[in-house]
Amino acid sequence: MFQARVAPNGLGMIESPASLPEITTERLKRLHFRAWHRGTREADYMIGCYFDTYSADWDEAAMVWFERLLDEDDVEIMAWALGTQDVPAAYAGPQMDAMRRLDYVTIPR
Repeated sequence: MFQARVAPNGLGMIESPASLPEITTERLKRLHFRAWHRGTREADYMIGCYFDTYSADWDEAAMVWFERLLDEDDVEIMAWALGTQDVPAAYAGPQMDAMRRLDYVTIPR
């Protein structure tokens, strides 16, 4: 069994590497679905295109970050990405910096 503790940012940290979830095809498919089925077309493109562009290079920590991000409201995620609201410390960092560039969004015509 693993031990969990709370990190300074309020998120749980897993103590045992053996307890980390695997990066499986099923897990990626589930994240792909969640990223592309947000509720609005704008959020689908922003979050779905982000997943499509970056997920192939993710390690476990990046995947956990994205899973937690998907639990947030679309309005909040989009506000952080567009810079209209401050990014909470739990989501600040290189992944949010990449999301804020918005250069990954492609809209079919």
